[in-house]
Parts: sequence; C-alpha cells; structure tokens
Amino acid sequence: MADNNDSNSGGFTHIGHGTNSQGNHFCVRDYGKSEPGYHYSNRDGSYYYKNPDGSTYFNNGSDFAKYTSPGGHTTKTFGPSK
Repeated sequence: MADNNDSNSGGFTHIGHGTNSQGNHFCVRDYGKSEPGYHYSNRDGSYYYKNPDGSTYFNNGSDFAKYTSPGGHTTKTFGPSK
C-alpha cells in the first residue's frame, strides 16, 4: 500500500491507496473515528465502500446496489435481487 498521508479539507486524512492482487484499486482514509474508511473500485466496474460508522455500500456498476446500516441492522437493495 502506498504511504500517502495527505490532509484533506473533506474531513479526512488520506492514509494510503494501491492495487490488490486481483487488480482492484483501493483507498483508505482516516476520518478521526475509531475505524478508518475505505473503498474499492473493482476491475469489473463494481465498487464497495466501508464507512467509519460500520455501514457498507456496494454497487455492481450497472443495475444493482446494496446499503447496509451500521451494525448490519438494516439492508436496502436497489435494482434486481442478486
């Protein structure tokens, strides 16, 4: 992982980014919370966010998205069920 500690006016510090063994790009950010946030932009066009509050968001890049609230208590899906 690259070690870029850039401050950002968006309320986070950029911890690092890189490409994993599957060729997917990732970025890790510190929002000053107990957990960092990160996201993946995948080679297939999909993307995934893990937020500092524990919520997640996945989008397959075309017709499906899924949001899960902190703690996994609420899940909302958009588009065809997959």
